[in-house]
Amino acid sequence: MATEWAGLIGFVVALGLALLRVPVAVAMALVGIGGTLMLMDWTSASYVMASLPFEAIFPYGLSVVPLFIFMGVFASHSGLSGNLFRGITAFAGHRRGGLAASSIGASAIFGAICGSSLATCATMGRVALPEMQSRGYAKSLAGASIAAGGTLGVLIPPSILLVIYALMTEQSIGALFAGAMIPGVLATVLYIISIRLQVMRKPELAPVSNYTPWSQRWGALWRMWDAIVLILLVIGGIYAGLFSPTEAAAVGAGGALLFAFIRKKLTWTVLRSGIRETAGMTGMIFLILIGASLFNFFIETSGLTQTLVNWITSQGFSPLAVLVSLLVFYVVLGCFMDSLSMILLTVVPAYSVITGIGYDPVWFGVLLVSVVEIGLITPPIGMNLFIIQGVAPDMTITTLSRGILPFLAADFIRVVLMITIPGLIMWLPQMLGLGGY
Repeated sequence: MATEWAGLIGFVVALGLALLRVPVAVAMALVGIGGTLMLMDWTSASYVMASLPFEAIFPYGLSVVPLFIFMGVFASHSGLSGNLFRGITAFAGHRRGGLAASSIGASAIFGAICGSSLATCATMGRVALPEMQSRGYAKSLAGASIAAGGTLGVLIPPSILLVIYALMTEQSIGALFAGAMIPGVLATVLYIISIRLQVMRKPELAPVSNYTPWSQRWGALWRMWDAIVLILLVIGGIYAGLFSPTEAAAVGAGGALLFAFIRKKLTWTVLRSGIRETAGMTGMIFLILIGASLFNFFIETSGLTQTLVNWITSQGFSPLAVLVSLLVFYVVLGCFMDSLSMILLTVVPAYSVITGIGYDPVWFGVLLVSVVEIGLITPPIGMNLFIIQGVAPDMTITTLSRGILPFLAADFIRVVLMITIPGLIMWLPQMLGLGGY
């Protein structure tokens, strides 16, 4: 059997195991070890398998992962998400659909601190969903707006997915963070426009809420100060050249812990719980990285990626056709897998194909993260939809699927704009001259 076919069969087997709910780290490691043993002699294979796990989690740049997770965990424990929602609601909640739009805005800001789509969705669901239900919002709009807003948690920097992509493809974390900023703002604006169009067409989806006096608005805005300071410290520090991404992550982690203490939320129970949660999530990500390193070594050794690039270029497919086909594949795959597993399983061949046909790796990284998040809200198996159902068991997947369609339309408009106007991604990194870790 040609080694390329061995690589292709291995890729299909790993994907099949992941879809059968075998932990993706285990699936990739098993295929990687088995495939490497098949392609190499035992002595060489054992040396590779002994060194790769260490090399996978040794890079200095990976230190941002536990730090950003720590920041998000303690920001959540400090009640920051609730203050964000109430602060934005004080200004926009009295308008028709204002609570749904406020949940989008709060998710965008909280996502800039948390860095996780699923965590943002779950947190904002517990905060905003009861408020919208008590005000008479339709279940479809209330649940879908939070599910869609949750996807902003991994697009708006700092993003764990962008960090992982940067390290696996040797790209600049700072450049990817800068490239994702405008698409993240664009996604937020398009979601709010989608809500506005829905309530204009069907006013019964969202009744008008009570007007908040200006005296209360300023008070609600003041309670958001810690979130604003944290974002300015982390993202502003990176863009201003004050911190490297790793240093910014450390500053953000310390700031989140300090704000939890200032708000008198930092008990010994919260501290132990937060550290345990950070360690658990970090361990899970690092275990997946180890499995991905073994799997990707096997794929590269088999020659599958180079064969795939050569075949695509020899067939005369246009770069746009290749890109669109790859993006459709990610949207479908996102219905069944979480975004981190999806990227780690496929990024090596996808990156080789995309750079082989001439696309910029930073541009593709931001586009890739945007597209895999669409899969999280694509019916009938989008993971964010199930998170909302877990928060509100009375909401059916059918109801949520019906409500999410306008947000999916906004997502596809955004992707089309990002493809046709590359400057939406590349302008800010080029203007800031960002490069390196």
